[in-house]
Amino acid sequence: MKISDVRIRLVTKDDSKLKAVASVTFDECFVVHDIKVIDSTEGAFIAMPSRKTNDGEYKDIAHPLNTETREILKKAILTAYEEELEKAFEQ
Repeated sequence: MKISDVRIRLVTKDDSKLKAVASVTFDECFVVHDIKVIDSTEGAFIAMPSRKTNDGEYKDIAHPLNTETREILKKAILTAYEEELEKAFEQ
């Protein structure tokens, strides 16, 4: 699996823990939208797209199957997020 593109849309609400939303393209043929970049006291992390179940819980719609893949995805998204933040501050 190769990540061929990461697109970041910054969220500008000052009081929100949600900082950005990412779309990631894999192998130039499959895309996953709405991966969230969330800020916490321990730093930024990603949350996969999810939906609310009938019992009120949230279940991921798409997600990595192992830790190694999750780390690759996390690193790619957070790197793109930092780059997008730098561009926004330069303007």
